[in-house]
This record gives sequence, C-alpha cells and structure tokens, in this order.
Amino acid sequence: MDMDSYNGWDVARLDPELLQLNEVSSLAIKSNSFVANNLFDQWLSLPETTALVKSFLNKEKAGVPINISGATSSPKSPYNSVPPLSPRSSSGSPRLTKRVGPSVLGSPLKVITEPVKELIPQFYFKNGRPLPNELKERFLFRSNQFFYGHANGLSLDEFKAVTKEICMLPSFFSATLFKKIDTANTGVVTKDAFVDFWVNNMLTKDKATQIFTLLKQPDLKYLTQEDLKPILRELLTTHPGLEFLQSTPEFQERYAETVIYRIFYYVNRTGNGRLTLRELKCGNLITAMLHADEEEDINKVLKFFSYEHFYVIYCKFWELDADHDFLIDKENLIRYGNHALTYRIVDRIFSQVPRKFTSDVEGKMGYEDFVYFILSEEDKSSEPSLEYWFKCIDLDGNGALTRNELQFFYEEQLHRMECMAQEPVLFEDILCQIVDMIKPQDEAYFTLHDLKGNKLSGSCFNILFNLNKFMAFESRDPFLIRQERENPTLTEWDRFAHREYIRLSMEEDADDASNGSADIWDESLEAPF
Repeated sequence: MDMDSYNGWDVARLDPELLQLNEVSSLAIKSNSFVANNLFDQWLSLPETTALVKSFLNKEKAGVPINISGATSSPKSPYNSVPPLSPRSSSGSPRLTKRVGPSVLGSPLKVITEPVKELIPQFYFKNGRPLPNELKERFLFRSNQFFYGHANGLSLDEFKAVTKEICMLPSFFSATLFKKIDTANTGVVTKDAFVDFWVNNMLTKDKATQIFTLLKQPDLKYLTQEDLKPILRELLTTHPGLEFLQSTPEFQERYAETVIYRIFYYVNRTGNGRLTLRELKCGNLITAMLHADEEEDINKVLKFFSYEHFYVIYCKFWELDADHDFLIDKENLIRYGNHALTYRIVDRIFSQVPRKFTSDVEGKMGYEDFVYFILSEEDKSSEPSLEYWFKCIDLDGNGALTRNELQFFYEEQLHRMECMAQEPVLFEDILCQIVDMIKPQDEAYFTLHDLKGNKLSGSCFNILFNLNKFMAFESRDPFLIRQERENPTLTEWDRFAHREYIRLSMEEDADDASNGSADIWDESLEAPF
C-alpha cells in the first residue's frame, strides 16, 4: 500500500476498536513514523478535534484548569474512547496483564512473566546462629546470680559451679575454661569477662562444638592426645572415685594415658591421631564425660573411664613385660592368654600391618600399642577390632579375604589341635561354617563390609588364630550364654574386664596373705599397685 492510498480512506467508516492498537515498542514506531504522522493528521482534521482544541485554548486564556483525562475520554469522539472490557474474566484481559519483561511485537499472548522468587531464610551462619534474646537474657540472669557479691571475680575453685551449672559442662573442664578466659593469669574471672567470652564464642554452639573449641589448640582443626591431658589431670584431682590414686602419682599418669588411648581407639576412626569435630559428634565420648561427672563410682562408667578396666589392661601388660622395660616383643606376646594366639598372627601384628607401633625400638611393642591390641583381641565385635584383624588376615592388602588367606592362618590352628590330641576340623568344613556365619555377598571372598554388622564375625577370627576362644565357641559355655542374655548392654570387653579384675584382685589378695605384714617386698614380686 502506497502513501496516497491513506488519503483515500473514509475515516468515518473506521471501526473505533481497530484504532485500539496493540502496544508496540518505540523502535517499531520510529521505523514506521509515516503511519503515525498520517493518523495524527487525520485526527486533527476531524471537526470534533478542532472544537476540542479551541475549547482548550479558550480555557487556557480564561485561566481554567484543563482536565486532560476527561477530555481524552470525551464520548463525542469515536477514536479516543476506551473500549469496553470483555465479558470474560478480567484476569484474562491482556490490558490488565502486568508486563515485567520487555514487550513483544505481535500477539498479547506472548507476554513474558517472571516466576515469583521464594524467599529462603538464612540457614548457615559463619560465626554461629544469632543469639535469641530470650536465651541471652536467661544466661545473663543466671550469671548475675553466681557472680553476685564477687565484684572482683571468681577464683578457680569458685568457678567450678559456673562451669557445671551455667555452661552445662563437666566440672573437670573448669580449669581449662578458666584459663581460656583468664588469659592474663590474674587468678580470677570477672563476670564481664565470662559473659563476653561465653556469649561471643560458645552460647549458640552445641555441646560437642563447645568442648571441641575449648580443648583444641587455636591453630589446629583437630584434637591431639595432648589436648585431653588437662581434663584428665583435673578429673584425677577432683573425682571422689579416684582419690585413692593421689598417693601414687605414677599410676595417675598411667590411668590418664590409658583413658586417652581408649578414647582415640574408639572415637578417632581414621586412626591418624587427629580427632576431628565430626568424629567427636559421632562418638559417645561426651556422654561418657557427663556420666563420669555425675557418677561417684568411676568403675560404673564403663566407657573409657573405668578404673577397673585400666587396672586389667595395665596388669596384663605388666605380666607380659618380663624385664619391665615397658616394652614387649614377639615372645612376650605369644604368652598372652595362655598361649592362645598363633605365631602367624603375632608375626602380622609385629609387622605393624594393622597399626604402626608408637615405640621407637625396633621389634618392640609399647604400652599404647598393647592397649590397641588388647581392646581388639578381647572385643572382636567392635568396628575398630574388625578393621584391626581384617588387615592382619588380608595378606595382599586388596580389601578381600580369599580362601587361600583363610587357609594360611588356619593351618597353624589345625596343627595345634593335632598336637593337643584334639579331633581336628578340616579347613573345608571350617570354610563352609564361616560362609554360613557371615553370608557374604560373594562366597568366593569376604569384605570388611560383609563382616561389619554381623555378630559372629569375631568368632570367625577366633577360628583362624585363637585356639582357646575357638574351643570355647565350639563348646558353647551355657554360663556365658546366660550372662550375655542377662546383660545384653555389656560388650565383650566389659565382660572380659569384669572377669579379669575379679581374678587379678583375688590373686593380689592371696599374695598379700602369703607375704604377711612384711615391710620389705621383693621388687620382682611386687604387684603393680
């Protein structure tokens, strides 16, 4: 259509709805300006437009305000009137649709809308969740109660109540917390210093994170054995169940070491000597700490802190350490449990396959290494024990125990049974028995995953290298079975330690009776306690 054809239009015949053009962009108008100009000229030539313009001029001269909106909606002009709404729902009208994106030429059905953004509340806080006002007010109220009348601050002995009642920590954490606050070594902690430290560093953290933060060194992200020694020293000083040890400081040190070794054996699952916050949260150490703080009889705290358990471990080591140099060799360990172990399994232990020795003497096992050994030997149902013995049996280190590896260790067991005039059990029968007990995913080999979670896994290891326990398993002592049913919460280690403590205490009583009231003891015969 050329330009002249616009002049031939009968404007009066135009449908007013046709002039309600869709919204177009400014770019489209600029590229087709002749159309807009021609329509504007046509509009100006209308009589109604001329009258409207004259009325605006007259009002302007008379100083009367001009109502533009009313003028543009004059019913006299078919071109400036607003078309009626469709009888359809107003929500479907394109004129009421909110345009939030750039307009699109063409159909109003192409209107772009952005999805509503859901507001997700903040769930991670680098420095801890902001402190609720109610919690802070309650903390300040309790602090005022304990510090009332102590304007100069609390001493270490007075501060113990704050540690336990306000911070809800074991009382043997008092000295550690006190030193964290009293950095200037003034000997007292003021209320302001305590509130500032606890509110800014501890109040919003969970119990495990609080303990982890207090114990660890500032530049490290894990706990070492040294980090646990301060709280063990305070426990030995303050716990009523350990007061009798204060006259023998050398055994206080041994007790603390044993407790720390047991903690790292069970809680430090990576075995690297670096106890992480994740491991601390997954373990049961904090529960045991709180139990030890509430229980006056330390022997009832079976996890980690029992003195009777320490006594059994230390006496067992003392019995094997013939020259008392605090080191044991292969021949010493062979005597363990009345020669219960085979030479082949002892060789694997001293090859440091399951765990590298901490002693600096070649071919010698230190006390810490022995603690790991006896815990693994006497409770083969625990995961650390299963991992310990699995590494011993896995000769090629490929993570699978094959028929040949099992047979290698059982051969010595079979030979020992023959030497003791016992009826030997062939390996083929033993292998079928182990398969029935473990039910591995593939009967051609056993993985660590097959062993974990199976209550009979420990018995399988006993079959391979511990003759005494193998025979006991075959005979099924009804007394032991009844004990297990009566106390299902006790572990194999708990039962072993209880039996051995009774035996050792009876032997010590017998030694005391045989020695009478002699003042001088032969050092070689002296009991470790």
